[in-house]
Amino acid sequence: MIKVKMNVQTAYHGDLLRAGKEYEIDEETAKRWVASKIAETVDDEKDLS
Repeated sequence: MIKVKMNVQTAYHGDLLRAGKEYEIDEETAKRWVASKIAETVDDEKDLS
C-alpha cells in the first residue's frame, strides 16, 4: 500500500476520494494515478526538528 494525495475527486472501490486528501491505495493503482496526474505520492517521513 502507498499513500497518495489526490489532485482530483474520484470513486475507488465504492468510496469517494476527495481532492487534497491523503489515502492509502495499492501500489499498481498508485503508479497509474501518478502517471496520469490524478494523484501524487506522499512521503511518510516526518521532520523531527
